[in-house]
Amino acid sequence: MNKSELIDRVAQDADISKVEAGRAIDALIEAVKQSLKKGEDVTLVGFGTFTVGERAARSGRNPQTGATIAIEAAKVPKFRAGKALKDALN
Repeated sequence: MNKSELIDRVAQDADISKVEAGRAIDALIEAVKQSLKKGEDVTLVGFGTFTVGERAARSGRNPQTGATIAIEAAKVPKFRAGKALKDALN
């Protein structure tokens, strides 16, 4: 399912227009991004938790030249599925 299919599904299930569903999904995504940017976790009970993880600096190789390169430390988003979501799949 891609974003436009998700918008169609939300609009149908919530009995709202596609434009309103699109704005709601965009607002949800933006709220999650802003919270993660502040370092806060986002927990949706029954769905899962979005957190920020730390990836340490390391060295890597350029696959074209074989030269060693430095890869900077980075913050990465993580998602841990909730119990209800896991149970729904099994």
